[in-house]
Amino acid sequence: MTVYATLCFLGAAAILIAFLNTKIGKMQNTIAITAGSLILSLIIVIAGKNGFTALETHAAEQLVKIDFNSFLLDGILGFLLFAGGLNIKISNIKDQKWEITVLALGATLFSTFFIGYVLFYSCQLLGFQFDLIYCLLFGALISPTDPIAVLAIVKKLNAPKRISTQIEGESLFNDGFGLVIFITLYSIAFSGGDVSVASVSGVFLHEAIGGIVYGLVLGVLFHFLIRAANDHSMELLLTIGIPTAGYVLAGTLGVSGPLAMVVSGIMIGNWTRIKGFSDEGKVLLDGFWELVDEFLNGILFLLIGLSMLQYSFHQEDWILMVIAIPIVLIARYLSIKLSYVGFQRFRQYNPYSVSILTWGGLRGGLALAMAMVIPAGVMVIPDKQIDVREIILVMTYSVVFFSILIQGSSIVPLINKAKAWQEKQDS
Repeated sequence: MTVYATLCFLGAAAILIAFLNTKIGKMQNTIAITAGSLILSLIIVIAGKNGFTALETHAAEQLVKIDFNSFLLDGILGFLLFAGGLNIKISNIKDQKWEITVLALGATLFSTFFIGYVLFYSCQLLGFQFDLIYCLLFGALISPTDPIAVLAIVKKLNAPKRISTQIEGESLFNDGFGLVIFITLYSIAFSGGDVSVASVSGVFLHEAIGGIVYGLVLGVLFHFLIRAANDHSMELLLTIGIPTAGYVLAGTLGVSGPLAMVVSGIMIGNWTRIKGFSDEGKVLLDGFWELVDEFLNGILFLLIGLSMLQYSFHQEDWILMVIAIPIVLIARYLSIKLSYVGFQRFRQYNPYSVSILTWGGLRGGLALAMAMVIPAGVMVIPDKQIDVREIILVMTYSVVFFSILIQGSSIVPLINKAKAWQEKQDS
């Protein structure tokens, strides 16, 4: 079966699960699709353990062909982030600019080192010789919240404006900073590269700042192209050029494509929507990109669930999977709580803000994609052939699944309490 055929069947499966969910489950579609794919994975694994090994082998082979890392980072990520940026109101970001900056930079850095050191000492207590640099590497890839998971679940729950803006803005902008930390630690762990303040600063300026500047240029260019278009179909077609050629060119230039897509999406969604699109074009813009977002999210979260078929779990993996979840949650809570100690000196906030930002700090496909970049073969437990990549992958997998299925499905009561408090304050 070709990769295209596999993706077609996955898309059809995601649509079917979403349809059944509207009739039976009534869950948020992303949660329903992830849960459905996990159940399907378990069925295939159980079938394999009971003699139907061909089914499990064939399914795993098809997933390997897709190359999850390339499919997300080099493919659909640009579309998903551009679609997310379109719905961000710039007036809300201006009101919360300092909060978003602190959460995206300071909270991510704190979380990375907290997770790294706590995981390192936990492994020491359990008798696992898992080096500190690898623990920090896991902290770097799991600390940034995933904009795809966050926007897919939290944005549709109608949280109070400030809370919604903070969690959406943080998830969209913390990728650049998280990437710098990850690249730096990766260089120390595997490349043996020369890591210094100058080299780290250079990576940050080139990747993050370069991505923002490139996104601004891209947004301005397409703003004037859309304004010059003669009909609403051409207006919509032009927007497709941003997450396709625009995203690929960002990689060629060596700047952050994800940040560029967010910035250009915000510009098109705020500036061009008002001054560039016809009335029919505005309706098409919202409808088309919402459909693209829903479809690609469905395939992505189905792949996240089915990716379980690629792993061989050992006893040590299960232990580390269990301890990774509370460590990441505690790090998230402390990073948010410490940030709010500073925020509350200048403003009053909804009392449920810290809880919602903690529980709503979802992880998703981006964390898994970064974990898959880690090279295989660096052994931690040689007699069982357990290497660094396997340990980091299974820990990331457990946090991602807990995040989407448990946190994503149980955050509604918290948001309802925050909305009730806000309504009482406004009345």
